[in-house]
Amino acid sequence: MSSKSGIATFEGHRNFRLRLILATLAGKSIKISKIRSNDVNPGLRDHEVSFLRLLEAVTNGCHIEISYTGTAVIYKPGIIIGGELTHVCANTKPVGYFIEPMLYLAPFSKKKFSIIFKGITTSDKSKDATPESIKWGLIPIMEKFGVREISLYILKRGSAPIGGGEVHLLCNSLIPQPLTIHALDIPKFSAIRGVSYSTRVSPSIVNRMIDGARKALRPTGVEVNITADVWRGENSGKSPGYGITLVAESKKGWRIVAEGVGSAGELPEDIGETVALQLLEEISTSAVVGLNQLQLVLVYMTIGKEDIGRFKLSNSQINENFIWYLRDIKQLFGNEVFIKEEDKDYSLLSIKGVGFTSVSKKIA
Repeated sequence: MSSKSGIATFEGHRNFRLRLILATLAGKSIKISKIRSNDVNPGLRDHEVSFLRLLEAVTNGCHIEISYTGTAVIYKPGIIIGGELTHVCANTKPVGYFIEPMLYLAPFSKKKFSIIFKGITTSDKSKDATPESIKWGLIPIMEKFGVREISLYILKRGSAPIGGGEVHLLCNSLIPQPLTIHALDIPKFSAIRGVSYSTRVSPSIVNRMIDGARKALRPTGVEVNITADVWRGENSGKSPGYGITLVAESKKGWRIVAEGVGSAGELPEDIGETVALQLLEEISTSAVVGLNQLQLVLVYMTIGKEDIGRFKLSNSQINENFIWYLRDIKQLFGNEVFIKEEDKDYSLLSIKGVGFTSVSKKIA
């Protein structure tokens, strides 16, 4: 990573969406080169090109150059304007791949965000977020930072591989910058809820997944409430499929999420049990937030007021991906993170906000 003539340069396809989002918030041009340059099929994938088109639609004045081979991209960000639009997502990724990055931009837009995403609503093995994990895992985190009016509605479900689902993201909360947070206490989770859903398969599968999850969660002794969500007819997309999302809730509003999708040959009971055990493992290896919420917390703390925000982190969460997040944030915002180890299990993370104010707010 280096910076020449005002353009921050990166190599490879790692953190592709995060780098583009950070560049948009920072108002800095970036160049990403050597994108899968050694692959048999080099360059950008369909979903990455589709994501660039989405960025172009929600900003005004952005400039994107893609090299002939697709292995290099130059991105000059515009002003975040938001507005009403419909985005047809590439079927190589679920809609969550496109919705999640919009959570970083929507509160700092000139106009309210109202986007309908069309495509696959279930997540595959790539661990991209589903609408449920965004709704129950990421939006509550945004509320902690002062983003109050944001919601996600599933209009149609669409399972892989053909999709046919529709999800509506609505953000009415337009704020100049996120609040500074101090989350130093590990939350105690008092309830577990979730949803077991299916499209174009027997409704009994949904109940079997719930039974499997309940069986695994019974020893915890906490209240468990899992809703059955069976979709039929036109609103159930074009492919059969089923899955389950579970969320642990604390009384102070913190959430930990786990989810799974059924694949050929898997018993519904096994999926329910596996996701329940994943949730318990995620709780045991997390501190204040789960792994899938960490990136959002880091970015929001970075672009907050010029004040020091702190939160407790599990040492097991400090992995390779975490280090890459910090590198990319430093590259585009020049902001460093201070981590102090408290004991063998937990560390205290401190970030001083950059005092970000959206350019669109200045113009508006």
